[in-house]
Amino acid sequence: MRTKPCLTLADVKKMLAACEAEAAKNKWAVAISIVDEGGFLMGFLRMDGAPTISPEVSMGKARTSAMTKRPSKFFEDRVKERPAFAGFPAGILIQGGVPLLHQNECVGAIGVSGVQSHEDEQIAHVGASALG
Repeated sequence: MRTKPCLTLADVKKMLAACEAEAAKNKWAVAISIVDEGGFLMGFLRMDGAPTISPEVSMGKARTSAMTKRPSKFFEDRVKERPAFAGFPAGILIQGGVPLLHQNECVGAIGVSGVQSHEDEQIAHVGASALG
């Protein structure tokens, strides 16, 4: 049997704090979701002023990245090339979700929503970097 790394509550808190700091620094009001490798929610934060739809979108972006082990932007680009991907069952296919990789294993993902998609992804990358 193999041993697989997994996220801890301490990891999730550290990543949420890093994401929140990046968003606050840029005066962006967003929702941030962190999920495990199966796409199940482990941590969530909705900043004051974040759009009402942002929590659902951030979770969908995170779920997409966790279940596919790819940034959600990969699928946004694929839909442009091949519209049949619009029905892909992995979540929300919009930029802003990034997988969390540790020792070459996907341990989860971060999804952010509330500002422009490339800004959402910027915040998610800062959170992922906090994992180390």
